[in-house]
Amino acid sequence: MLKKIVFMGTPMFAVPILKSLYQNGYSISVIYTQPPQKSKRGQKINKSPIQGVAETLNIGFRTPSLLKNNKDEYDYLKNLNADLAIIVAYGQIIPKEFLDLTKKGFLNIHASLLPEWRGAAPIQRSIMSRDKVTGISFMKIGEKLDTGPVCKKYEVEIDFNDNYETLSQKLSTLASQKISENIDDILEDKLKFIEQSHKDATYAYKIKKSEGEIEWNDIAENIIGKINGLFPNPGAWFKFKGERYKILKAEIGSGTGKIGEVLNDYLEVSCKDNKSVKILELQREGKRPQKINEFILGSLIKRGSNLKDV
Repeated sequence: MLKKIVFMGTPMFAVPILKSLYQNGYSISVIYTQPPQKSKRGQKINKSPIQGVAETLNIGFRTPSLLKNNKDEYDYLKNLNADLAIIVAYGQIIPKEFLDLTKKGFLNIHASLLPEWRGAAPIQRSIMSRDKVTGISFMKIGEKLDTGPVCKKYEVEIDFNDNYETLSQKLSTLASQKISENIDDILEDKLKFIEQSHKDATYAYKIKKSEGEIEWNDIAENIIGKINGLFPNPGAWFKFKGERYKILKAEIGSGTGKIGEVLNDYLEVSCKDNKSVKILELQREGKRPQKINEFILGSLIKRGSNLKDV
């Protein structure tokens, strides 16, 4: 007899995992995803990537703005009598009263090696902290955020040039493979869920736009970590003569000079510890992204400028 599965997810990260379950023959009874959002200018309604997949696969979906104190959704899930709910970056905390509405509970696929990087931004924080390794964890949801027992963890190496986009793809692909390998054992209670070591927990707090500002008196490795961790959004940025410039890609150089000094015509910027950041691609506020060879043709930022003082 086919098991009934509820899938809850929203961003592109969740798409390969949903597709893997579907392609391996698991019955997705319903999909929950965040409701469509208006674009910044309000002219366009943007559906979540998961809603797009649900429509393509002709799977019923629901988009409540809130589950908390939502009797309609509570009753719907209760009457569905599903076997398991799988949560992948859904974007809402599952209320306590919902957790008993499926026979095997709610399984969260979290993009870190718990108890490291609990919270909203584990991929960004792992890159910004220059971690060498991260991974995914299969965790049973409890009352508090990302504190539940874990049945499986899988590691992924973080390459120095990985950014949020590339590392997300690695983790999502891994999760899509491993959920299909483990779901039968989860449904049949063959896997042991082990409590996390709460004293070793670290927290991946939600990213604030203000965190993107580059401090040139930091070491080059940290600046590159910020650029990569915040790519493509909200982005790492600096200001020059009142205008904001977002750095999309950069690498470490060996040039030296005053902190924040532009060392050559190709925007190599001196920073702490006798190293530099070589900007390879950037975006001027309100303009399209440009590679450095194109950007410098009309740039006001010249050799000898200091980005720390403006």
